[in-house]
Amino acid sequence: MARKVWLAVIFGGGLLFSFLALLVVGTYSAAASLAGGGSGGAVRLAKGAVPDIYQPIVQKWGNLCPALNPALLAAQLYQESGWDPRAQSGAQAQGIAQFIPGTWATHGIDGNGDGKADVWDPEDAIPSAAQYDCDLASYVKNVPGDNTDNMLAAYNAGAYAVIQYGGVPPYAETQNYVKTIRTLEKSFAAPVGAVQPSQQAAGAIYFAQTRIGTPYLWGGEGTAAQGGRFDCSGLTQASYASVGITLPRVANDQWNAGPHPRRNELLPGDLVFFAHNLNDPRSIHHVGIYVGGGYMIDAPHTGAVIRFDRIDTPDYIGATRVTQAGAAALPVAAA
Repeated sequence: MARKVWLAVIFGGGLLFSFLALLVVGTYSAAASLAGGGSGGAVRLAKGAVPDIYQPIVQKWGNLCPALNPALLAAQLYQESGWDPRAQSGAQAQGIAQFIPGTWATHGIDGNGDGKADVWDPEDAIPSAAQYDCDLASYVKNVPGDNTDNMLAAYNAGAYAVIQYGGVPPYAETQNYVKTIRTLEKSFAAPVGAVQPSQQAAGAIYFAQTRIGTPYLWGGEGTAAQGGRFDCSGLTQASYASVGITLPRVANDQWNAGPHPRRNELLPGDLVFFAHNLNDPRSIHHVGIYVGGGYMIDAPHTGAVIRFDRIDTPDYIGATRVTQAGAAALPVAAA
């Protein structure tokens, strides 16, 4: 009870606005010290970025060839199926890697050594996806430009088109595919240096803090019919919509809207997430907006109001620094 009274005093009235103003200034002063570059090295998956059941296989097979890395492979799998091993599209693309039958017949491999290549088995489909990427990278290795970009373009448009045009072909779909995967790649890679600050953070925080004290509503998106009430992901979605960034509706889909800063690199405006399984982003059950000092603004649960809460709880899985490009790259199916 004493902590609640203390929070009410600290964050009440005009002090709330001055406190948040200092935090917003801190966003950019802290960024100046954090944005000092990073070091290179092998790409590793960000903690909790890939469902734990698939982390070892993605990390292993993502290093199959120089044009590929685990984060890039993860981005492709997420874009193709959202980690659903039973996914099937209207074009008959099948499994977690969405192989069409003809492509699987020529590129499917027995990744787990059980004597059969099964498109529905992620232990076969994920290695097959990596092998297919590397085969494409080999086909276009003499094409000018970035070999990884050309590999992705070949995945979408075919190796012949990449060779014919001397790089990523001038097809809007193919160019968008390359951009999308390279952007999503950043949300699966463990940072090797400081993550650049968000330029939209201040506006998102401002929106959220104007809703403090509003009662929680499960499924709430802040509409007039809902009395302007929100649930956790409805609040974060609306906060970033106020600065022109469209996030998915569900908390665990918002996780991939940008790179993942470490706990000691958090800046105001970062989305902070909480999960039942700290190695599986599909188990995320709550999200808030970090404001500094170990606190977030969030819509906690039925019976509560939008308020400040601490983020350092046992179910804290990590954070996402939302970017315009990262949000735009999320699969439509995740919205």
